Amino acid sequence: MTYDTGLILEGGGMRATYTTGVLDFFMDRDIYFRHIYGVSAGACHACSYISKQRGRAFEIFEKYLNDKRYCSLKSLRRTGDLFGVEMIYDLIPNRYVPFDYEQAAAYDGELFSVVTDCITGEAAYLRIGDLHGDMIKIRASASLPLLARTVHIDGNDYLDGGISDSIPLAESIRAGNRKNVLILTREKGYKKKKSKVNHLISRVYRKSAPGLVRAQKTRHIRYNRSLELAQQEEKAGRAFIIRPSVRPQAGRVEKNLDKLRDLYELGYSDAQIHFDSLMKFLNGNG
Repeated sequence: MTYDTGLILEGGGMRATYTTGVLDFFMDRDIYFRHIYGVSAGACHACSYISKQRGRAFEIFEKYLNDKRYCSLKSLRRTGDLFGVEMIYDLIPNRYVPFDYEQAAAYDGELFSVVTDCITGEAAYLRIGDLHGDMIKIRASASLPLLARTVHIDGNDYLDGGISDSIPLAESIRAGNRKNVLILTREKGYKKKKSKVNHLISRVYRKSAPGLVRAQKTRHIRYNRSLELAQQEEKAGRAFIIRPSVRPQAGRVEKNLDKLRDLYELGYSDAQIHFDSLMKFLNGNG
């Protein structure tokens, strides 16, 4: 069933493996949402969700996590991208573990990929119309500063959406979603601190991406404000939050498949535990 509700998918690199577990549970229970906002890795995993390919995301980890074409310093040195663009956005979705593009096109809802405008520093919410043709918008959302090349779309330069809007709940509310479900990738009580790489990002992007530099400096402040909004909306009965019940052990760039499997299983288990309460929330009884 598709609910006329917003779904917010936070990023977090490989920590978003948690999200794949939650989304697989949703697919097992036929739970879908009309309005989806995906950030960085959250946008990537949203693609398998709208194509209704249960298990696809973790299958990719199992097969290609240690493939140097997928993620490696060699790729970073040769191409400027730690996560291989050709492998992740072409070979895997089109040949190795193909997307069901027809199913994605028929999805009863809309997906927005959150990106950061490098010049203004503001978030942009790019609608995914055709998954195959719009894959570059997903790539832009997941392109981390220092670890990926800037992505050019329609005359604009974009990088990781998490810099400008890690948890786009306010945007979903502005768009008219009176209820929202959030899948976060940090445990309860987490607060973001000022990043240690701010100075380096300032040096590298000072001239080419001034807005990005400004947004990065205040990212922790806006992130924590988004968490406060989420808590307020949850208390008011307008938001439902699913997040790791224990602190994730996997890092942003994680190469240990066992840790990722544990995180996937945690996401599935947490979603299962929250199922009854989620149904009450979605059906207006909670």
